[in-house]
Amino acid sequence: MRERLKKTLYSTLGFFCIILALIGIFLPLLPTTPFIILAAFFFSQSSEKYHQWLLNSKIFGPLLYNWENSRCIPLFAKRLSFIMIAIFGSYSIYVIPLIAVKILTILLLSYGCYFIYKIQTCIKVKIMSKFTWLSDI
Repeated sequence: MRERLKKTLYSTLGFFCIILALIGIFLPLLPTTPFIILAAFFFSQSSEKYHQWLLNSKIFGPLLYNWENSRCIPLFAKRLSFIMIAIFGSYSIYVIPLIAVKILTILLLSYGCYFIYKIQTCIKVKIMSKFTWLSDI
């Protein structure tokens, strides 16, 4: 009974992380990558079916493959993250009327960039050979 409850909780948290990751694609203050990695962890603890589904996903599979095998993210993911933070973050700062909230937003965006920068960058040839559709990126 306790094991079943744990698996249900982890599955629920996994799907919640996927939802947050999808929202994070469009919101600069909500990072996508950590939520996908968390979802993979929760699914690995609760459901092999969902874990494999996430690992075999065309969108998230390569990122998770790199993370699980080398604790790195590809250069294109880093660049895309910085670009999205710059675009949506600039817009957020522009539309926020309060100076204190603008400063807080700038600090959070800066921390997000720092966090992404500190993660190791994958070596394309070694890591991504499993996902040939990414070889042109």
